[in-house]
Amino acid sequence: MTQAQHPIPGGRFLRVTDVIAETGLSRATIYRLIAARDFPPQRQLSPRCVGWWQADVEKWKNNRLHPTPPP
Repeated sequence: MTQAQHPIPGGRFLRVTDVIAETGLSRATIYRLIAARDFPPQRQLSPRCVGWWQADVEKWKNNRLHPTPPP
């Protein structure tokens, strides 16, 4: 069987266009939030390719919908 038939828990790596589509944020806003440590950082996949782990983006989205109250 191929990899596509056995999904990896947590999803797949998303390219920046996928992250833009998932979040509705602009490219500049995504990188601004990363700099502010308010968005999951990208991971280097190859010398010229970065991606975001899908589960990290989903967790970020869920935290925006249901923020944890301050202690």
